[in-house]
Amino acid sequence: MTVRVAVVVFPGSNCEHDVVESVERLGGRAEVVFHTSAALSGFDAVVLPGGFAHGDYLRPGAIARFSPVMAAVGEFAAAGGPVVGICNGFQVLTEARLLPGALQKNAGLRFVCAPTALRVETSASVLTKGVEPGTVLELPINHFEGNYLADPDTLARLRDEDLVVLRYLDNPNGSADDIAGVRNPEGNVVGLMPHPERATDPLTGGTDGAVLLGALLAAATAGQPVRL
Repeated sequence: MTVRVAVVVFPGSNCEHDVVESVERLGGRAEVVFHTSAALSGFDAVVLPGGFAHGDYLRPGAIARFSPVMAAVGEFAAAGGPVVGICNGFQVLTEARLLPGALQKNAGLRFVCAPTALRVETSASVLTKGVEPGTVLELPINHFEGNYLADPDTLARLRDEDLVVLRYLDNPNGSADDIAGVRNPEGNVVGLMPHPERATDPLTGGTDGAVLLGALLAAATAGQPVRL
């Protein structure tokens, strides 16, 4: 079965083609879905890519959260479908309350763009299923508002319930508890600030991203297309 992945595009998204190319490089089929779409039936997975949805007005993801497609994303996730938000997509998922916490401006008010070492903290997510906890990956980051924060009770719950998916080895942005990515309790919704789609080709950025996106495609293959 060829996995069919919806890549959601908001006005201001700019990483959708990177995701499409990476998914197809790994054997999946990716289709761009505009933010006005009200349905995601028949897809096996959904990716919210990076960029500047709606120009990041108000705060990143705050307007995108009200796009018609987000109701469909919520229904898709509730039905058990794999949903991954990358960078700006992570911000959208937190604004939509599909993931806990929020993203604020980086410590020192610095834009960061560099390869970054990350540690896989759990295999209990669609993005890391089959990946040994403790595995170190190098992925690029490219953000100004990637500083993850949450209240103390939420941070404690993330640790206690194994909800942290990735941590920075050398924290580049001030994120609480070195958090680079989190999941929901069911493990089918994941958000991360690093860009795995930019690290699936040895000629352009290494292949560590293929570890994560390959796991996503494998998780989607194990399920059935979500019919809503």
